Amino acid sequence: MTTKIYLVRHAEAEGNLFRVAHGQYDSVITPQGYRQLAYLRDRFQNEKLDAVYGSDLTRTHTTASALYVPRGLPFRPLPLLREIRLGVWEQMTWGEIQRMDKRMYVDFNKRPDLWRAEGAETFAQVRDRVLAGIRQIAAENPGGTVAAASHGAALRTLLGTLQGMSLEEIGGTGHGDNTAVSLLEADGDHIRVVFRDDASHLPAEVSTFRRQSWHKDDAATEPGLWFRTGREDERGKAAQALLDEDVVGKISMEVEPDALRVTEYEMVPALRGQRYGVQLLGQAVQYARMRGKERLVLSCPEELKGYFRKYGFAPAGEELVMDLRRVVREIPETGA
Repeated sequence: MTTKIYLVRHAEAEGNLFRVAHGQYDSVITPQGYRQLAYLRDRFQNEKLDAVYGSDLTRTHTTASALYVPRGLPFRPLPLLREIRLGVWEQMTWGEIQRMDKRMYVDFNKRPDLWRAEGAETFAQVRDRVLAGIRQIAAENPGGTVAAASHGAALRTLLGTLQGMSLEEIGGTGHGDNTAVSLLEADGDHIRVVFRDDASHLPAEVSTFRRQSWHKDDAATEPGLWFRTGREDERGKAAQALLDEDVVGKISMEVEPDALRVTEYEMVPALRGQRYGVQLLGQAVQYARMRGKERLVLSCPEELKGYFRKYGFAPAGEELVMDLRRVVREIPETGA
């Protein structure tokens, strides 16, 4: 009996947006990610699903909610579907990783058979783990149609393996956009890939990849920022943003009883509008989570409020506030 398994990469999460390495760090979906989920839900509206699985991380649970909630199905968490464990790379910016070890950064994308990081899984371990998860799903749903939400590197490794590729050969394949869909057919021990990495349900304006260039580069490199801490104590933190060795921005944050306040947020004029500023915001979000704060607060001129609202801030009197709680929120209507 053939089992159909739709694989879905999670919607845009904070690591994707802020250009931070999140493997098994439990990040959440961005406002753009929720817009992607509206289109994912619509894509599957006429598809019968018998079960919906996902890794046990928040970003995949949220993604799976676009499929299991409309059908009244339970969510079936499966840790075997988790992203690769990145060890010491977790929560480093991709710009910092490139600066620290450019060769190993390139290997992560282009030679997964060679990649190693302290405390991390190997890609061979990820391959075996995720494949075991898919076999478990197929065994639990003989003849059924199911969906499973997982992660970029994990799915790339799995799909290449099922297409008969070695880890070295997988390094020459592409990456799936956020909410990209692949389809497997499992019949006994045989699993074949019907199609992979299809994001045709996403309009260009909500695609993560349309706003990024790293996945188009032969070495998968990107001009990412790294950060140098200038001050960090019980009162807060200040950091400089650097591109190569040039200081291009700065951010300061102060700890309040129930929130983290951004008191300085600046990018050099020449780099504004090139998606570097959002990496500054990522530093504030990560620091707020590290300090256990559920809100990020800032004040800014009226003409900048639209910029911050795009990334999840909402008006609260004269200030803007970002809710950092890890909750599965309601998915908007298509195009909202």
